[in-house]
Amino acid sequence: MDNSFASDAGPAPATPESSVPAPAAPASGAGGTAGRRRTPVEWLGRTALACAALLLGAFLWVFGPLLAISCSSCQDGVRAPSVFVNGLLVVVVGGVPMIALGTVIAVFAARRGARAGGIGLGALALLTLVLLMSMSAGS
Repeated sequence: MDNSFASDAGPAPATPESSVPAPAAPASGAGGTAGRRRTPVEWLGRTALACAALLLGAFLWVFGPLLAISCSSCQDGVRAPSVFVNGLLVVVVGGVPMIALGTVIAVFAARRGARAGGIGLGALALLTLVLLMSMSAGS
């Protein structure tokens, strides 16, 4: 029984097609999209992403401080001030508007706006999870 494979027979002969180099990418930018205008569907997608970032940012800015100080196991429903709660309040009141507005600006200004919008929405969602976990942890 012969266990030889076709690849053991040696290198394949060179063909004219395999020796032709691949065409180089255009120098105008990655993938040649630098001179191309955005379509209305792309604008609609970027607008929807920006609206989602603004809505989530507004929700966190309004309800974030309430989530940061709420405590279900406390007698009056509000946890006592601590460094952790004060830090969360500073991040919610100061950081959330900056993240939301930075996301909106990056969605429209950056060439890869969808990636920038996804990063901004991810940061806001992570902050939401931190607030909800701090609320369930109690004090």
